[in-house]
Amino acid sequence: MVRKILFGTLALAPITIGLHYLTDLSETTEFVLSALALIPLAWLIGEATEHAAEHTGPGIGGFINATFGNAPELIIALIAVNKGLTEVVRGSLTGSVVSNLLLVLGAALFAGGRGPLDRHSSFLSLGLVGFATLLFLIPSVPGWEGDPNRHALTVFTVPVAIVLLLVYVGVTWYSLRRHHAMHVSADEVIAAWSLRASLVALGLATVVTALVAEILVGSLEVFSEQAGLSEFFVAAVIVAIVGNAAEHGGAIVVAYRGKIALAAEIALSSAAQVAVFLIPAVALLSWLIEPLALSFRPVEIAALGASTGYAALILFGGRSSRPRGVLLLVGYLGVVVAFYAAGDR
Repeated sequence: MVRKILFGTLALAPITIGLHYLTDLSETTEFVLSALALIPLAWLIGEATEHAAEHTGPGIGGFINATFGNAPELIIALIAVNKGLTEVVRGSLTGSVVSNLLLVLGAALFAGGRGPLDRHSSFLSLGLVGFATLLFLIPSVPGWEGDPNRHALTVFTVPVAIVLLLVYVGVTWYSLRRHHAMHVSADEVIAAWSLRASLVALGLATVVTALVAEILVGSLEVFSEQAGLSEFFVAAVIVAIVGNAAEHGGAIVVAYRGKIALAAEIALSSAAQVAVFLIPAVALLSWLIEPLALSFRPVEIAALGASTGYAALILFGGRSSRPRGVLLLVGYLGVVVAFYAAGDR
């Protein structure tokens, strides 16, 4: 049923693009439409990636999964870099990590109820996020005074990004393969697409996502102003959730079916992938456009550190339960309030 709805809502993307170029829609309407259109596109990219990986083996499959699975967030970030919206870029990336750790994991635990979790895998992912947060302090702390986008901080960012990518390759490779295998085995009713069909779907979805993401980012400033919200809040909460929406929904559905360990794996490994793969990848690729400093604000560093520690405390026993899920959701609500109160830098 969910798959049919997602397939049907793929029509939102061409409708949104057509309305953008052929009519005079308000920026607020465009933002809402493009945000909704990105959800099924993110799902299609993930779906095509999984099917393509069936034909390439676990090694290449893991690479494809990690690279294109984060494509919507990567595209949004790079378009925002091109438009000079550095706070939007950083906010959407940190917001993505926090939403995976608290919102998605909390909803999954609540939907799944009682059950065992893979404690080793959980704490490996949490450890990666914690390590990344510590490294982010290197370019962030100097950015708390003066211009957070100054060239010196972009230079500090490069070795941080390289170290994180090396850690990603060295530590998470087997986790990516395991996550890929678990995720595919959970989808019991789908036969693998051909490699050609998978790659065509992946290519088309990525191109359309870029077009829709450009509309989203282009309308974000006006939407923020008219909604009375800071650009940072819109990026860290709304854009972050939209970029991960399909995978978020998948984790909750898997948990509801009783596969709570798999659901937690999806949420936690997604957080780790954003922290040690997507964020440094955006930082390095931004040098092709305009160098981006990973000079996160104190509220962002605090949210990353607190979310990691809070999730570790709740998962310490290696068991899932609805009360634990509620605690994580309440924690996310607290972060949302903090992001709202922080406003723009």
